[in-house]
Amino acid sequence: MRYLVESFILGALRRGRSVEQLLGACGSAERPGVRHVEVRPTKGRFEVRLHTVEDIGSERFRDLGEFPPFDPDDEASEFGLLLGTAEDPLSALEIAERQTGAERARWVNEGVVQDKYGDFVSAGRSWTREPVVPPAR
Repeated sequence: MRYLVESFILGALRRGRSVEQLLGACGSAERPGVRHVEVRPTKGRFEVRLHTVEDIGSERFRDLGEFPPFDPDDEASEFGLLLGTAEDPLSALEIAERQTGAERARWVNEGVVQDKYGDFVSAGRSWTREPVVPPAR
C-alpha cells in the first residue's frame, strides 16, 4: 500500500481533495464498528472529521461511506464527528493526529481507505499495522 508523503498530503488538500486514514476496529464482538478520520477542504478552511460506522462490510462490500453510523441516534455522526477546523492543511493534520492517534506516514488519498478496510477484513479484522515503507527517492 502506498501512503502519501507529507508534500503529497498537503498538495492534495490544497487542490481541494480529502485525505483519509483507517484507524481500525471499535465497538465489541457483538456490535463491531470501524473508525476512520478524514481531513477535508471546505470554504477556505480544513475540517477534521472522525467517522465511526457499523462494521457491516465484506471483502466485496467495503464502501465505508455506505455503512450506517455506529450511533444511529446521533444525526451528526452520519457525516462524521467534527473534531476541529484549521486555516491551513498542516494544522488540520496535526488536529487529526493529536485527537485520533492518526500517524503522519499513513494518510491515503480520498477513497483509498476502502482498500485499507478490505485489507483489514482479509486479515480477519485483526488490527495490526504493517510497517511503513518509505517511498523510493
